Amino acid sequence: MGPHRLPLTYVLPLRWTDDADLDELTAYLRGLAGLVQEVLVVDGSPPPLHAAHARAWHGLVRHERPDPWPGCNGKVAGVMTGVRLARHERLVLADDDVRHDRGTLTAIDALLDGADAVRPQNYFDPLPWHAVWDSGRTLLNRALGADYPGTLGVRRSILLATGGYDGDVLFENLELLRTVRAAGGREVIARDVLVARRPPTARHFAGQRVRQAYDSLGQPARLVAELALAPALVWAG
Repeated sequence: MGPHRLPLTYVLPLRWTDDADLDELTAYLRGLAGLVQEVLVVDGSPPPLHAAHARAWHGLVRHERPDPWPGCNGKVAGVMTGVRLARHERLVLADDDVRHDRGTLTAIDALLDGADAVRPQNYFDPLPWHAVWDSGRTLLNRALGADYPGTLGVRRSILLATGGYDGDVLFENLELLRTVRAAGGREVIARDVLVARRPPTARHFAGQRVRQAYDSLGQPARLVAELALAPALVWAG
C-alpha cells in the first residue's frame, strides 16, 4: 500500500494558450495524485489544447470543462465549477504555477479543522531577476499583514452556501476571502505555511503590472502605508 492520501480535493483552474509547460505540469499532477484523494483540473483552454491535456492526463486526474459563470474573470468560473464538482469538503485551490508538497497540503488540511478558509504564503522558486523584484512586493504585504497567494484552502460548504463569489473582479483571491468572511466564515492566515510558486517569464511579469497595481488599490490600508513612503523616496533620490 502506498503512502496515505489526504482527504482533499485539489482544484486547479486552467486556461492555457500554449503547452510549453505541459510536461512539467504533468509531472507535478502525477505527484499530487499520490498525495491527495482527488485532483480536479478545470480546463478552459481552446479545444486543441484541451484535447491534448485530456490525452496527457487520462487516468491521472479528473479533467473537466468550466461551466458558465457571470463575469469577465474566467478563473472564477473554473474555481466555482471545481467547487461544485469536488467530492470532498476540504479543498485546495491553486493556480497552475503553484507547487505544493506533502508538508504544505498536510498543514492546510489540519488548519481546516478549525477554519473555513486558510491563506498560506507563496515564495518563488527559482528566483530570476523579475521574481526577486516581485518578492519585494510579497515581503511588503507580509510586513503589513499577509500576502495574497496563488493558493487557498477552503471548505466547499461555505462557498456553496454563499452562492459563489463575484466574477467581475481582477483580484479574485481577495474577493473569495471577502465573501467567506462576509458569510461569517473564519479565515486563518498561515504565515508559516510556505508554498513554492514557479515564476512567470519576464514578458508575462511585465504584462501583470496592472494587476499588481490593483494589489495595492484593493488593500487601502496598505496603499496608505506605501504612499507614506513616497516623500522619503523622493528626498533620497
